[in-house]
Amino acid sequence: MTVGILNINKPCGWTSHDVVARVRRVAGERRVGHAGTLDPLAEGVLPVLVGRATRLADYIQAQPKTYVATIALGTATTTDDAEGSVVASAPVPAFDAAVLEPFRGEIQQMPPAHSALKVDGQRAYAVARRGGAVKLEPRRVMIYDLRILAEEPLILEVACSKGTYIRSLARDIAQALGTVGHLAHLVRTRVGPFLLSTAVTIDALDVARALLPPDAAVPEAPVLTVAEPDLARVRNGLAIPAPPGLQAPAVWVYDPEGRLVCLAAADGHSLQPRIQL
Repeated sequence: MTVGILNINKPCGWTSHDVVARVRRVAGERRVGHAGTLDPLAEGVLPVLVGRATRLADYIQAQPKTYVATIALGTATTTDDAEGSVVASAPVPAFDAAVLEPFRGEIQQMPPAHSALKVDGQRAYAVARRGGAVKLEPRRVMIYDLRILAEEPLILEVACSKGTYIRSLARDIAQALGTVGHLAHLVRTRVGPFLLSTAVTIDALDVARALLPPDAAVPEAPVLTVAEPDLARVRNGLAIPAPPGLQAPAVWVYDPEGRLVCLAAADGHSLQPRIQL
């Protein structure tokens, strides 16, 4: 069974599901998933998980992400990106970098109406496409860093938390500037430890060469080698005493031969297996 992680450079025009389907065929493995959806018009880093590594999706998705976003000022669209129809236009004032300051740190963000969030059990985008009213609540997200790469067109580098909508950020920054706008182009350059500079293209995918081990998901996590009889308990999902002082939400556990056994959590007293690998 193939187990591991592929750092894929998703091309523009592909859905994240398209990439997963291609990996299933190339790898000959049915159990394939991804960690963090990219819209079809976006491109860049898409971690694809194979085999038992699919259980690590939440750990990868929780890590910071970095994007390069091109914002088209002066026109608003139904979807807040280039996929939608233009619904408004406005003059574009001179750019003032000071408008970015309120968007740094923890902010309240209204998700776009055309999103995958559920409204009364239905996807928001499905309701919006039918012309229905979409009522979403603002969400707290973290913008760790926000840098200007160019002003004409406006290109920003955004480092952010899980759940951040770059489309919403583009829309809101345009409004703060006194105009309207939408996300014209998006490239994800990082998801946790996975970088665009080391991502592989889907067309040239060689799974055997590109597959990363499961522990690449959280490379900074502590490592612990466990021998019998504790090893048997860990393999059965049972807690064992933790080394003194070890507290971490993720700990990689190996057997004496260096084989990865599981991902566990340590609270300073016990080590509890979370995901068997």
